[in-house]
Amino acid sequence: MNFRPQDSSFVATPRALVDRFARPITYLRVSVTDRCDFRCVYCMSERMRFLPRDELLTLEELDRLCSAFVARGTKKLRITGGEPLLRHGVMTLFRSLARHLDSGALDELTLTTNGSQLVRFAAELALCGVKRLNLSLDTLDATKFRTITRNGDLARVLEGLDAAQRAGIAVKLNTVALKDANEEELVSLTRFAHDRGMDISFIEVMPLGELDGPARIDQYLPLTQVRDRLSQVFSLEEIDYRSGGPARYLRARETGGRIGFITPLTHNFCESCNRVRVTCTGRLFMCLGQEDSADLRQPLREGADEVALDRAIEEAISRKPKGHDFVIDRETQTPAIGRHMSTTGG
Repeated sequence: MNFRPQDSSFVATPRALVDRFARPITYLRVSVTDRCDFRCVYCMSERMRFLPRDELLTLEELDRLCSAFVARGTKKLRITGGEPLLRHGVMTLFRSLARHLDSGALDELTLTTNGSQLVRFAAELALCGVKRLNLSLDTLDATKFRTITRNGDLARVLEGLDAAQRAGIAVKLNTVALKDANEEELVSLTRFAHDRGMDISFIEVMPLGELDGPARIDQYLPLTQVRDRLSQVFSLEEIDYRSGGPARYLRARETGGRIGFITPLTHNFCESCNRVRVTCTGRLFMCLGQEDSADLRQPLREGADEVALDRAIEEAISRKPKGHDFVIDRETQTPAIGRHMSTTGG
């Protein structure tokens, strides 16, 4: 599948997007599909109902939308899903968006993946200018991996990790901390990452979407406990490092590697939020933890010119809230947000 980018009028401008709290919006996460070949117990129901294809933005629409944000100062663009590498023809999109790297308008083009398709695509991603990616990995035990993902193959994911590193792509591991599931592996996962020259970030379970498995309160492991457990083995040092995302990093003196902590519940990171998300259906969410959104698919499909599209984006950014309202407790059994993470984009 090929298409011709239609953004000749998009030229980088200093007129950056800034919300009402004076936070510049420089980081866009774009979901290209809600489909995934895994059904992780903290993310999806086992029997998910995915969107019909005609509701998804086309690759041309995704390219045009991303380019509109780049023209308004987006410097980091992350392609997500579901599993983004399952989207038919997705490498066409990566090849097209790479022109913004070549022009200097975009600093980084990256993705978050479960790793299942990296053997196929790692080399081509590198040719498109992808220099690093996030790989979701919650355990190094093959049996436990299949239980957590419901159908994933750990060996295939590790082969994909190897392929990415061979292609020269820096890999960061994302690990969701799960009570009674992987908390005994936190140290071994950290050693595994650092032995291979990778950062690792631990993430608290987020209350998005209805599940048909364990209640989130039973999955929830506060990262304060994760840090305490790691500090029994590693000397953790405060460092001044930011990856452009929400993680706050420490360094393990014994390995020299970095450990990130993404804490939407125990300590939110909203005061410095520079991110917005676009779903695979073209809805712009100004905050992962709020329901307010703007429909950008309609102006795209009604033939809006760049000025009208830019105006729709700017109006939406003006409504970006100060922060989210995530909570997990025994009294709050329903998720804070009804949509699944795979719908919004990881």
